[in-house]
Amino acid sequence: MAEDAGITKSNFEFWLHKALEWGQITTPESQQDVCLHLPELQEFLVQIYGALKHMNCTDAIQKFPLIGQLLGRLCWNPFVIGHDECQKILMRCLCCLYSGEPQNPVELKANSWIQISLYHLLSLSGLGHHDSDINNFIVTLGLTSADYYMKLVENVISSLVTEISRNWFNRFNSQQSISLRVRSVSLLCVPLITLPEIIPLLEALLRYHGAGSEVLHCEFLEAVNEAILRKKISLSESAVVQLWLRHLPSLEKALLQNFESLIFGQPSSVEEMIQLIKSSLLPQAACHPAIFRTVEEFFKNALLETNGAPEIMTIMQVFTQCFLQAYQGNNKQHKFPLKAYFPHNPHSLLRAFFKQPSDLPAAGLYQHLIHIAEMLKAIVETKCMRFCGNLFKTWFLFIHFGDWADTAAEHLLESNAESSEALLWLLAFYYDPNAENRQRTQTMLEGRSLCECLTTLSGTPALSARDLLDAVNSKISRRQPATQELAVHLIISFLLFTAKGHTIAREFIAHFAVTDGEILRVSSLLSRIAHRVSQLEVKYQRTVKLVNDLLQILKFVG
Repeated sequence: MAEDAGITKSNFEFWLHKALEWGQITTPESQQDVCLHLPELQEFLVQIYGALKHMNCTDAIQKFPLIGQLLGRLCWNPFVIGHDECQKILMRCLCCLYSGEPQNPVELKANSWIQISLYHLLSLSGLGHHDSDINNFIVTLGLTSADYYMKLVENVISSLVTEISRNWFNRFNSQQSISLRVRSVSLLCVPLITLPEIIPLLEALLRYHGAGSEVLHCEFLEAVNEAILRKKISLSESAVVQLWLRHLPSLEKALLQNFESLIFGQPSSVEEMIQLIKSSLLPQAACHPAIFRTVEEFFKNALLETNGAPEIMTIMQVFTQCFLQAYQGNNKQHKFPLKAYFPHNPHSLLRAFFKQPSDLPAAGLYQHLIHIAEMLKAIVETKCMRFCGNLFKTWFLFIHFGDWADTAAEHLLESNAESSEALLWLLAFYYDPNAENRQRTQTMLEGRSLCECLTTLSGTPALSARDLLDAVNSKISRRQPATQELAVHLIISFLLFTAKGHTIAREFIAHFAVTDGEILRVSSLLSRIAHRVSQLEVKYQRTVKLVNDLLQILKFVG
């Protein structure tokens, strides 16, 4: 036995003999012997810890060949681990022996044994099945087995959290040594992650930052993320943000899972979508610009790959609403400016989009719409001439705030010809940002023709669903997808926001959506409009009820 930090061979053998002897506790005398020796044992364990913290596992076993047997027996002795200080030092010793990157079979075997020891320390298993002597001892402490367990775990976790907060062990350790310890403990936590009592340790590890490269083991980061996504654990928002900031694959997996639940789970309303999005913590985490940029890249790729599928646009718009709520509710002193999230867009346009339609009076709302259309048109025409590659960024920003497109479609049906020009341009750009001037002008002409037709139909004494269908088919070109999409938007607005539209909406939707294969597009649009108008005045209550009825019809026929 090598001597280190004042540890002699005879001293080590004495405590190993005691640990073996205490392993067979059967009499009050032997129990009393444990209690009498606890202060000295604590002193000895401090010496052991002082030696181990400067070694890796292999070196420790070479110097102290029986260290595993000694610590293992002490860890499974309820009287020893019931002593606060002994239990804390034992935990630190185990952490020193654990290898974040095991280099040989010895270290692999040691890791397995340490994990088993930790799981024993941090689980309820066995506490209710002690022999009568141990149970009597716990009772004499004035505790139940559950209380004893809780106190034990609280001490273990508190000790480790304190060590992490103090940069581990002592200030004389090198940064590399500290990082190796933290990495080892993170890996050590992997099999214990779902234990509720270990949450403070997980959060302390996620808050810890070393110098340079990532300190925490990727297996730990992946396991924590998986537990969060499966709702096995619940961490604070700040801890989740730290996880996603330091491990991009975890953020991408969280995004993909939430996205799939919104697409394939088929939520029945925008309210249900909002609940799914908010419960993912992604909007709250996106208040950090680095995470927001990753979310933006995810949505951009989804839009491009699906050629602007309506359900993708709706998810993106609802997510933006959730993000804005989180951003506006964030009262932190170091709140990021809007420009940090949308660095390539004019600040004046951002401010215009960030206003909610529901926050503006009727007259002010219409003027604000015209203002948005004019700003967008000026930016787009300038960029078309000089920076065609940036056109997508302007459109992409507009897609975030689709409520303004919905509001424009509603107001088109009650606008005069002069003011409707700006709103028609807005919708034409929304549905086809890449159109050339001539093509966009044609879309606007057909949109205007349809608006005039709908206005005329609204004055018809006895309007039928067939009348509307025939009028639509005669006015809309089937060759231009953007024109078709704009037409669907205007028709839905006519059905929802005019008295005549209300009378034929149910019959028309059932036939039109099925015949033209528009169920998905119409459902997305209806859900979005329902959510928007539900936040407005009482006068829209009938509209909200109608939308809900139409959604049920589409669900049935789909």
